[in-house]
Amino acid sequence: MGAALLWLLLCPAGLAADPQTIPLWPGDAPGSGGRSADKETVRVTERGDHVISNVHAPSLTWYAPAASRQRGRHRRDAGGGHGELWMDHEGYRVAEYLADHGIAAFILKYRLAHQPGSSYSVEGDELADARRAIRLVRSRAAEWQVDPNRIGVLGFSAGGELAFLASTRYEDASPRPRTRSHGELAPRLPGAVVSGIPAELRVTAATPPAFLLCGADDQPSISSGLAELYLAMRRAGAKAELHIYDGVGHGFGMRAENAGRRPRGHSDCWIGWINRA
Repeated sequence: MGAALLWLLLCPAGLAADPQTIPLWPGDAPGSGGRSADKETVRVTERGDHVISNVHAPSLTWYAPAASRQRGRHRRDAGGGHGELWMDHEGYRVAEYLADHGIAAFILKYRLAHQPGSSYSVEGDELADARRAIRLVRSRAAEWQVDPNRIGVLGFSAGGELAFLASTRYEDASPRPRTRSHGELAPRLPGAVVSGIPAELRVTAATPPAFLLCGADDQPSISSGLAELYLAMRRAGAKAELHIYDGVGHGFGMRAENAGRRPRGHSDCWIGWINRA
């Protein structure tokens, strides 16, 4: 399963406007081989989940909070299985929730490295899309009325891996020289790395805070990997918190049928941390 994505659906009461979709790159994305006009593939599961693949034209979809509820920060949701993007419970609903609670949300639709026949890579093209998204939001912060110094990255499943990569591998994120340090491009708010860990951990005291979450019934490598990441961050002097829910497997997000239920057996028990970030 995977996460993140695309454009509208229904906006809850309190949103200032319908979601706005912005192309991530001018013209063809680097490395896309001129395929930006190729039609994306959309399938609908038996549960009604919309799943996208064949992404060659990455984009951001902006969910703006009502001005009266603006809290001066924003999240960029990134998700996926590196082969598909699950749009609803790990994309639309999370963005709607954040916007309804005064936090601007940008859903990143990125290229997929593990789709059959893909020529893209996680640490090349997917990470380039994530870096570009952060730069784009910062460059238009005044227009979108967001604080460029209060950016967080949120990802589910393999999207959690991409969120962590974007939070730690930003040294060469900008093609243009900058007068400030490369840390200007790093997310500043806690990021959720949910059930996805890069093979190589690069953490320092300057690594942005992280909220790490998984289910104990997921693959053993997930919980052990997140525990290793947590310890590495704490040893480096970075801030992190780790939650492993007993009796819970793979797959997080927000499903309507889970609203108000206790953590055991459902996927959106993590959302309370948003108000503490």
